[in-house]
Amino acid sequence: MADGRAVAVPTAVAVGVVGPSGGVVLVRGHVLDGTPAMRQRHRLLRMTQEVDLDAIVRQRIRGLRLARGWTLDALAARCYLSPSTLSRIETGGRRIALDQLVPLARALGTTIDQLVEPVDDEDVVIRPEPSSREGVTTWLLSREREGKTVAKMRLTPEHPSGPERQRVHPGHEWFTVLSGTACLYLADRRILVHQGQAAEFSTMVPHSFGAHGGPVEILTIFDHDGERAHLHGGPGGPAAAEASARG
Repeated sequence: MADGRAVAVPTAVAVGVVGPSGGVVLVRGHVLDGTPAMRQRHRLLRMTQEVDLDAIVRQRIRGLRLARGWTLDALAARCYLSPSTLSRIETGGRRIALDQLVPLARALGTTIDQLVEPVDDEDVVIRPEPSSREGVTTWLLSREREGKTVAKMRLTPEHPSGPERQRVHPGHEWFTVLSGTACLYLADRRILVHQGQAAEFSTMVPHSFGAHGGPVEILTIFDHDGERAHLHGGPGGPAAAEASARG
């Protein structure tokens, strides 16, 4: 297997490895039977971007090693390779076989999927769609990872805020004002946050925020509980407050 040749699939999945006897095929971390019938079924073809992806995988291996402060010897010992073999893998001196990729991923604390993840615009560019309600328009600017959501919000004076709209939920919130002035209510405090300023606070303190003297645009980071409360009308959010007011 160590002298296996790397192949690629024509879709956005990245790297497969076939042993010299045609025994194993790797497609985004899934090991498939590499018999002729299976290879015919999946029609594995060489991809024109194979060289570029191959270089990215090598960069990822080297980058993860350096991020941990490991020498070639230290990583080689963890994945049972010789330092010279690992050096040639990182520098492009030899192809990466499946029986090398698996222990490398394990030693580096990652997965094969992440090592061979393709690079294209769809993985990088986020095209937010506005969502509007109650005087606030929201653009989600991130894919949810580790429970964090980045959003841009535009609030107008019509957006309900004030002490009667305060809510409590676990976590912390942070926002910075891109334009205008935000009015933040924290328990019995009323705080104006101007353009270029930022606010960070525990959401276990009763809180709400809105626009002051005209529209305000903010960039904010919510954890899971904050997103649920402020963007989806969860418990303690606007929808719940309205239902409580209707009583």
